[in-house]
Amino acid sequence: MPLLKKGDTVALTVCSNGKQVEYRNQMQELHEVLKGMGLKVIDSPYIFAKEGSASSGTGKQKAEILMSFYENKEVKAIFDVSGGDLGNEVLPWLDFEKIKANPKPFFGYSDLTVVLNSILSQTGQMAFLYQINNLIWERGTAQKERFVKSLMEDAIDLFGITTYFIQGKHIEGEVIGGNIRCFLKLAGTPYFPDVKDKILFLESNSGNVESLTSYLIQMKMMGIFDQVKGILLGTFTEMERRRLQPPVEDIVRDVVDNPNLTIVKTREIGHGTDSKCLIIGGRYKID
Repeated sequence: MPLLKKGDTVALTVCSNGKQVEYRNQMQELHEVLKGMGLKVIDSPYIFAKEGSASSGTGKQKAEILMSFYENKEVKAIFDVSGGDLGNEVLPWLDFEKIKANPKPFFGYSDLTVVLNSILSQTGQMAFLYQINNLIWERGTAQKERFVKSLMEDAIDLFGITTYFIQGKHIEGEVIGGNIRCFLKLAGTPYFPDVKDKILFLESNSGNVESLTSYLIQMKMMGIFDQVKGILLGTFTEMERRRLQPPVEDIVRDVVDNPNLTIVKTREIGHGTDSKCLIIGGRYKID
């Protein structure tokens, strides 16, 4: 059954850094694209950052408007347009019992990794690693086609991903994770998801060999690699663009140091404007 249909209302919100004033034209374009699909759109009052700041409101304010979208029966899906560093400040203010009682798709990427995994860990609901701004960025034409076919016509265009194996031949399980830096912000908190028998997805926008290595070593010291069924790697934008050595695949394999743990790679999930959607809490089988 499609997640959306013509006439539905969707909400645009910000849980992480507020958008700068230059984004206003893009916001208008995004509105026009969504309305062209037959959707109604409402906005959080905390979309845009305050002058001279990255913040558009307090964590409590942003959480309250997000909760209002969950409780609004007219809103059928919520799309976060932000990224950055501030996503975790909303977590203490979210009412997960109300989210559980009012299930609806929540979409976001990058720093929204903290919210996506918290929704899963606290409610058991799936969440969607995807940036709605892809509809208006450089590969917008293809993204709009995928969006309509997959969210409004129930096809798999936005969700089907091509993969290849680094080691192992099979992996099956529920996916957790997201942006590696942001996922680790949940470590030691009640919001960190159960990793037992999960597929751990990891991607990154910025970073270098040293930063990636340090994140992976932290995960190893936390015992994550001893518990997950395998690792699914997305794109590591800056490292791959600069062709840093050793490559991501080698770094992960060396730190994990376990030839029996399956490691898979896809070029279709991450920060690229051509990125598809990964379902956090969704079950995947890769052969």
